[in-house]
Amino acid sequence: MLYCDWSKRDSLLVTKQQFSFDLGDNYAAMAMHKITGHHSPFFLPPYEWYNDSIAAWTKKLNLQLINYTPGTLSHADYTGEKDKNFRSSETIFESVINYEKSKSSGLNGFILLMHIGAGPGRADKFHNKLPQLINYLKAKGYSFKCIDEMLAE
Repeated sequence: MLYCDWSKRDSLLVTKQQFSFDLGDNYAAMAMHKITGHHSPFFLPPYEWYNDSIAAWTKKLNLQLINYTPGTLSHADYTGEKDKNFRSSETIFESVINYEKSKSSGLNGFILLMHIGAGPGRADKFHNKLPQLINYLKAKGYSFKCIDEMLAE
């Protein structure tokens, strides 16, 4: 569900009540998989698109609004081979590696957005390259934390 207009970002497409119900429905779906609110305090808006109202409503619900860090093509893994904006898994992988190599801070603090559940419209699943990416980043000295570790800090 898109919360605000693509061309007039300050225009809401939902009410505060619809927003709250949408979040509640998502938390209910996660609860069926034993994922509790304690384990999911971060909120990435649909389509990574939000405005000041969505940010304020998120904060009132004691959630931390987040977004991916731009600069790589990690977010392009949802595209299907027939899409005009399709990016192959190799192209996505190389964009992450090239960004890491080209910046003095590398990927420190980065949030790489990946659509691990990319649908059947994409045969070239980027998640198949995830072990290779993780091994590369670990070899470069990066570490990964689970949400429990982040919440304990």
